[in-house]
Amino acid sequence: MRLAIVGDVHELWDAEDAPLLDAEGYDAVLFVGDLAGYTVRGGLATARRIAALRTPAYCLPGNHDAVHALQLGAEIFPRWAPLRRVLGRRMPGRVEALREALGPVRLTGYALHDLGAFTLLAARPHSCGGPRLAYARYLRRAFGVEDMAGSAAKLRALVDRAPAERPLVVLAHDGPTGLGAERDAPCGRDFHPDGGDWGDPDLRAALDHAAATGKRVAAVCFGHMHHGLRGQGGDRRWQAREGPTLFVNAARVPRHGRRGRHHVALELEGGAARVEPRWLGPPVAR
Repeated sequence: MRLAIVGDVHELWDAEDAPLLDAEGYDAVLFVGDLAGYTVRGGLATARRIAALRTPAYCLPGNHDAVHALQLGAEIFPRWAPLRRVLGRRMPGRVEALREALGPVRLTGYALHDLGAFTLLAARPHSCGGPRLAYARYLRRAFGVEDMAGSAAKLRALVDRAPAERPLVVLAHDGPTGLGAERDAPCGRDFHPDGGDWGDPDLRAALDHAAATGKRVAAVCFGHMHHGLRGQGGDRRWQAREGPTLFVNAARVPRHGRRGRHHVALELEGGAARVEPRWLGPPVAR
C-alpha cells in the first residue's frame, strides 16, 4: 500500500496540486491538518481546491482549521484564556463548513477507517501540541472529551476496537510525547531556547496501550512542528523509529517552493513502513 502524507498546507495548494498527486497512483492521501493560515475564509478556499482530488483522502484538522486568528491566539496565549469560551461559540458551524468544503475528502477525528490491509486511526483533532487540551469546549461538545485524560481514554478505546489482524496507521496533527526533548526532535519545542517535548501525551498513552495489548502500529503520521527551526535556524529531524513503528513528521513549511510541491510517500508492506520525501511538478513561485 502506498500513501501520500501532506504536511501543514497553510493555504499552499493550487489548481495543479490535485492532478499531480492523483497521477502518482496512491491508494490514499492523508492530510495532517492546518489547511488554513490565519483566516477561516482562506482555509475554506483551500479545502475547496483540495476537494478536486480523485484519490481517496482523509484530513485531520489542525489548530489553524475552522478557527479565526483571535480564537487561535486565545488558545496559545494564557493571558487571553478568558476569551476562549466566547470566541469558540461558533466553532461547530465552522467545522461543518470545512467538512462541506472538502467534499469527498473525509474530515475526521477520533475515528477508525478501513484501508484494506491496514486500519487508519484518526487521533485528536485541532491539537496545539503540549500538555494542555486545546479547544476544550469544542471537543466537549463534539466528542464528549473533557480533558487530556478523557482524550487518552477515547484513543485507547479506538485501539481496542481496531481489528487485531491489521496493523494500524495513525493520523494525527501533532506527534506523541517521547520522541525527544531537543529543539530539533520530531516534536521538539523549538520556540523555547531550552527546548522540551511538545508532543501529545494522549497519543503516547494510546500507542503504549497498543503495544501492551498486542496491536501493531506501522506508522504515525503527523505535522504541526514545522521542519524549519525557529531562532537559530536549521532543520528538524522529521522521522524516527520505535521498534516496528515509524514516526513521520510531514510538516515541510512552506510546502511550495523551488523544488515543486512537497509531500511524503509512505509505503507499507507486510506491516513494515518506508518513507521518502517527494516534490512534484516544476518550481512554484511564492
